[in-house]
Amino acid sequence: MKHFLLSILMTASITAMAQQHSPNKAAPTTDDRLFTEEQVFSSGEEYKNFSIENKVLTWWGDELIRLDRQECFTVNKKTGKETLLFSNEQLTSWLAPDITFKQQSLRSITFPCPDKPLVLLLSGQGVALFNFKTHAIEWKHNGAGYAAHRLATKTNNYAYIKEGNLYVNSDKLTTDGDDDAIVYGQAVHRNEWGIEDGLFWSPDGNSLAFYRMDQSMVQNHPLPSYLQGDRVKDTKTRYPMAGDTSHKVTIGVYNTASKKLTYLDCGDPTDRFFTNIQWSPDSKTIYLFELNREQNKTKLDAYSAGTGKFFNTLYREESAKYVEPLVPIQFLPWNDKQFVIQTRRDGYNHLYLYDTTGKLIRQLTKGEFEVTDMIGFCKDDKRIIFKSREASPIHNNLYNVYADNGKRYRMDNGYGVHGASYGKILSSSGKYLIDTWSSHNTPRCIDLVNTSEAAQKKPTAVSLLKAADPWKDKHQPIFEAGSIKAADGKTDLYYRIVKPYNFDETKKYPAVIYVYGGPHARNVDDRWHYTSRPWETIMSQKGYIVFILDNRGSSERGLEFEQATWHQLGKVEMEDQMKGVEYLKSLPYIDGNRLGVHGWSFGGFMTCSLMTTYPDVFKVGVAGGPVIDWKWYEVMYGERYMGTPQNNPDGYKNSSLLYKAGNLKGRLLVITGMSDPTVVPQNCLNFLNAAEQAGKQVDFYAYPDEGHNMAGHKQVTLHKRITQYFEDFLK
Repeated sequence: MKHFLLSILMTASITAMAQQHSPNKAAPTTDDRLFTEEQVFSSGEEYKNFSIENKVLTWWGDELIRLDRQECFTVNKKTGKETLLFSNEQLTSWLAPDITFKQQSLRSITFPCPDKPLVLLLSGQGVALFNFKTHAIEWKHNGAGYAAHRLATKTNNYAYIKEGNLYVNSDKLTTDGDDDAIVYGQAVHRNEWGIEDGLFWSPDGNSLAFYRMDQSMVQNHPLPSYLQGDRVKDTKTRYPMAGDTSHKVTIGVYNTASKKLTYLDCGDPTDRFFTNIQWSPDSKTIYLFELNREQNKTKLDAYSAGTGKFFNTLYREESAKYVEPLVPIQFLPWNDKQFVIQTRRDGYNHLYLYDTTGKLIRQLTKGEFEVTDMIGFCKDDKRIIFKSREASPIHNNLYNVYADNGKRYRMDNGYGVHGASYGKILSSSGKYLIDTWSSHNTPRCIDLVNTSEAAQKKPTAVSLLKAADPWKDKHQPIFEAGSIKAADGKTDLYYRIVKPYNFDETKKYPAVIYVYGGPHARNVDDRWHYTSRPWETIMSQKGYIVFILDNRGSSERGLEFEQATWHQLGKVEMEDQMKGVEYLKSLPYIDGNRLGVHGWSFGGFMTCSLMTTYPDVFKVGVAGGPVIDWKWYEVMYGERYMGTPQNNPDGYKNSSLLYKAGNLKGRLLVITGMSDPTVVPQNCLNFLNAAEQAGKQVDFYAYPDEGHNMAGHKQVTLHKRITQYFEDFLK
């Protein structure tokens, strides 16, 4: 559910209304200053002509590097002047006659060793470390198609998953893996709690920690493939639904010198979650967070990497609702006995300094704001570099804090959203930072920032890019933002409103609410156009007002704000969204009788919820990949916010849309990917059945063999379909 709307569209219909709103029937535009879907969506054929200029930058130690498709350059940190480091043509000639590692583009190369002239080359045939000074391959591994792989650059030890099993160098360490019932070396617990990897090399590069997930006890869920031959292919996914049996995870450790494989002695893994694995700087200890099945208790435990034995609990946290550790501890580069924890123990995500005995040294950040990311360290003067919402809930700014005394200072202009993560943004020493930022009226700027306090007192940032407005010759919508009070009468909620370029306040406009509304997401920020989506531009130029509100339950506003929805998903969110509707209806140019709603994933759940809870308010809705009943969602996410169907039966019943389908009055289009492994199609199909039994008509489109988010050119055709549905039934 963390990966919300990208795009989806239909290829099959089970209703007779297909011909009514074919996107092919839309009248062609004649004004070339109007946008087309091909111009605003990233998969569109003309998108590159209207996208914001950018630069791909990375670090080789403290050397700033710009990467282009066919060349890479060093960048002078004082002047911004570029000098060619090498070209793809040169690299290809140096690699000859071994062209296995030839690169299509240099934008994907990395410089993994700050003190060595090496680039990491990935190709369809393998991986290599290439020395661009001596023009020689220093290490390579021929092989491709691995489920996961990781290289320890200090030792060139290489771990990979082949045919379900774990290999290190040429040694096959496991034999029972199959990427189905037994999964090695990949993300576990369905990618919750910040888990994205399953292989973790020690700092010295000699030992590997890895996940082993046994999900043989988890029921297989059918996701048939309809497009892989004349017969339907019976594909499946292991899907642990709320209240059901979940998988079991253990953590192995392999030492390349002794060739010894050990598992951490965590005890019975049943109904326990292990996350945020971190090695000690001396490579002797493994730290990890554990959560119970209820997710209301967590602890930070230490294990011997050599024996696998548990030896200390350094930190504990409990909550009446839930706790959610999202990042590993980070050791100070100048003190291997101290580390930083991120936790919301005081209600907001902040940085805390602990030592390896479990003693709290100090809270490094404090206040009614969220730290959103810890970027890294500057060892020379013992600083920690991070991003936070301190300036405003819709801004994200760069800060330093001194580990010794907690003194902090901001490193940017105080507005906009800074430090966009397009790759490695901090140099190895922490003295320099690539600040990619934008604001509502600034498409993109890239500045090279000296992070020291002295430099901040006399700013020395070097401008590397001030992107021009790529839409300057087009009819641009009017983008505005503001705030209203939540349904509790006290909490500020931020909104974005998008108006037609030729807006006339004397006219009455239909309005569409775009909604997500769930945790781990936000729609409104002080980025370019207040983070408006391309679809909003298309809708506005067709004569709609589009309104977007971040209700309580959305991200980076603190625990009270997020946990207001606990055990009752949909209730508080809808109450806040209806405050948005109330605000919209107060505007003289809004036609309150022509309101629509659209959302995907959690937003699909919200769309169906609003259409069936307030059937006299919304005339048209489009719901993509909607959760219909939380009992059909996964254990980790679903139980965090809803508990289990056994211990929260009223919450599940009240949020279920099966009991509300009969309330539907307006036109509702439901879209799904028939191979969706995140929100399984069982959800929307049961809703269709419930509506049918209640005598209600729901329009439905399905994508065979597509997942939760559609990519490629289907993104364009999807939004044509969605737009046309509102054109047919709302306008």
